[in-house]
Amino acid sequence: MRFRFGELLVFGVFLLAAAVSVIVVVPRSEASQAGWTQTPYGPLGPADRDLLVRVRWAGLWEIPAGRWAQDRSGNEKVKDVGMHLVTDHTKLDAEVRALAAKLAVPLPDQPNPDQRRWLDEMAGSRGAEFDRIFADRLRNAHGKVFTVVSAVRAGTRNELVRAFASRAVEVVMKHMTLLESTGLVDYSTLPTPSP
Repeated sequence: MRFRFGELLVFGVFLLAAAVSVIVVVPRSEASQAGWTQTPYGPLGPADRDLLVRVRWAGLWEIPAGRWAQDRSGNEKVKDVGMHLVTDHTKLDAEVRALAAKLAVPLPDQPNPDQRRWLDEMAGSRGAEFDRIFADRLRNAHGKVFTVVSAVRAGTRNELVRAFASRAVEVVMKHMTLLESTGLVDYSTLPTPSP
């Protein structure tokens, strides 16, 4: 087969146009976008890292709050919920620290300012006042972190984060249900769900 010069020119222009289209139209991969890193387990994005930090923060204040429930509350239900928080967050905290080390995600070693304020409120209370603060602060915090955990679980591209988020969703749901079972949650203080 012989190609004429004109046919080769048209074919060459077509190939050039196709190559430019691919470069312009195909978006950059997530791993090359700002804040994303590639891992052997899939891309790791900013929301994935944020989830790990938030779960670590949760353990840093919920474990002490659960322990305090044992001697600051006179309510057996609150004490039981506190023990679940200690047990579950001790396990989850060990898991998040191991996962963060594997994925090279730095984690905090102190509760955030809001959590420190909530712990300060609990530290200065006993009995029914402690129970009310315990139930309200913890239930509100679990409601906020639930949206983060479930969103990451729904959209992460990292297989390790996906598996971890699945377990975290279960723990958060369990804790919200346990806190509500105390009968002490003031639902009027919870944020109104958005449509």
